[in-house]
Amino acid sequence: MKRTNVYADPEDLAIIKEAAKRRGISEAEIIRQGIHLAAMANRVWDEPLFSRTFEGAGRTLSKREVRDTVADAVRRETETGTAA
Repeated sequence: MKRTNVYADPEDLAIIKEAAKRRGISEAEIIRQGIHLAAMANRVWDEPLFSRTFEGAGRTLSKREVRDTVADAVRRETETGTAA
C-alpha cells in the first residue's frame, strides 16, 4: 500500500468514525474501501462490458431461456476453440 493525504469534510469523517466503531474496523479500512469503490466506478475498461450479442426472440426471455442461450454460446465457443 502507498500512503497519501486527502482533504475530507468533517461531517464525512464523523460518519466514517461512527461506522468504524460500529463495524469494529479501522477508519482507514473504511476509507480504503471507499477509494476502491471510487476507483472501480471511474475505471475505463479496455473492452465493453457486453462484447457479445445473442440472437433473441424479440421478447423478454425467461430465466431458463437466458441460461440455455448462454450455455449454448459457451458450448459453441468451447467446441470451436474461440472462447472470449
